[in-house]
Amino acid sequence: MTILNVYRSKSALVYTLIFIKRHLITFRKFRQLYTEFWFPSPSRPPYNHICQIGDPVLRYKAEELNAEDIKKNEIQGLLKKMRSVMHSYGSFGLAAPQVGVPLSIFIVEFSEKIYEEFSPEIRKSREMAIIPFKVFINPELKITNYEKVCFPEACESVRGFSADVPRYREVLVTGLSAEGKPVSWQVSGWAARIVQHEMDHLSGRLYTDIMVRSTFTCTCWDKVNRTGGRIYVPFSPK
Repeated sequence: MTILNVYRSKSALVYTLIFIKRHLITFRKFRQLYTEFWFPSPSRPPYNHICQIGDPVLRYKAEELNAEDIKKNEIQGLLKKMRSVMHSYGSFGLAAPQVGVPLSIFIVEFSEKIYEEFSPEIRKSREMAIIPFKVFINPELKITNYEKVCFPEACESVRGFSADVPRYREVLVTGLSAEGKPVSWQVSGWAARIVQHEMDHLSGRLYTDIMVRSTFTCTCWDKVNRTGGRIYVPFSPK
């Protein structure tokens, strides 16, 4: 090392020490700031992300709420967070356990924008229709048509995969609204599939438990091949 480089090094050290002293940054404080930047504290439920298969919360049976608690700020805040997370992932159904909260709540919404993303042939075969935003608290399910239909199904908690899943064609779901009022919804086709999927979450089940195993597919297998395996599946929102 030349004298000039030594001088520069010493000068850099002196200026660094002056900066630290001037801004009253102790070594302990510096270490704390460094740690928080590179290793942020774990977030707490309800999450801004969706829990993934393997997380124990997805296998719990969700607990029912007391009706008088529904209007409390904590529950209303949870509903707001769930809707925000569902929209950020571009999903059309979400259960509270998926954001780390083992409570018996699910929401659904199949917007016109998402509806238009499917071809007319798929919309017809799967009996799709636009669904306005709905909330079901302490829901109960009754099968009204025991005929089963099998179509591909995915889940944000099993990100990057899909499989054919048999579901009942028609069901009736009852429960409480976001205002704590009784609600019921008789549905068939696509809407019935969404309801059954979310109800499974509240029972600690995933579609992988009832899927046609031979159809289990990585949804980006072709991109894996095209990129030589240089691809990743993000677990954060879009």
